Amino acid sequence: MARGLDHIVVAVQDLDAVAEKWKALGFTVTPENRHPWGTANRLIQLDGFFIELLKVADNSLIDEPGPHQFSFGAHNREFLKTREGGSMLVSQSLDPDADREDFKALGLKTYEPFSFTRVATFADGSTGRVGFDLTYTTDNALPGLAFFTCHNRYPETFWNKAFQSHENGAQQIKTIYIVSQTPAAHTEFLSGFVGVGATPKGAEDSVEITTPRGMIKVLTKEAAINELGEGAAPKDLSAPYIAGMEISCASDIMAKTIPAKDLNGLALRLL
Repeated sequence: MARGLDHIVVAVQDLDAVAEKWKALGFTVTPENRHPWGTANRLIQLDGFFIELLKVADNSLIDEPGPHQFSFGAHNREFLKTREGGSMLVSQSLDPDADREDFKALGLKTYEPFSFTRVATFADGSTGRVGFDLTYTTDNALPGLAFFTCHNRYPETFWNKAFQSHENGAQQIKTIYIVSQTPAAHTEFLSGFVGVGATPKGAEDSVEITTPRGMIKVLTKEAAINELGEGAAPKDLSAPYIAGMEISCASDIMAKTIPAKDLNGLALRLL
């Protein structure tokens, strides 16, 4: 089953300060929402995809993972001990049970099912209940990163036109960039994650996986620098990492690239 990109989790230390950076770039950012396991987020909603700016708000509420369990809070807490930036990549789910069975059949690591609801705060101050079913998977070749499918139980409540309207005309996710010195080594896992085959590009310096919503592009540091600028390849990072994303806007008048060093570890290209 082919799965489009659903959202990206961007782990940060100071949620409000980072939200102000995105606002300054012309994005509408939601009010803060809290998870029962100790993290808090503010979202940037596009057309069927969103950016989840996330911080650890209360360490005491984070559950440590047991056998076959995945802890969203613990993962992002550990990620933030070393850096800020893209910590998790998420694809859309229509059937979480089918996702787990697909992952198992492909030999991908699976965890116990996880579901939750929370209260969402809207632009006018009103609230509503949203809920999600998450199907996690990880890969030893992508240490420090996590992946999951997200089944949105109440899309009519979650998606909000006021939040999807941006001063810079941002509309759709185009590309998520992952940097690795061996792009082809991640083909099997990432293709299984989104249910779509990969296409090698160039002299094995990049791999593209085109999903029903957006593309995952795995590329070497050198290729990332060519596409996203010098800041897309920090010298202190040797393991694969999410380097940046590309978003299309209604007009190319807003076209620009914001280096990762100016946006908490994640480069952003507006088209």
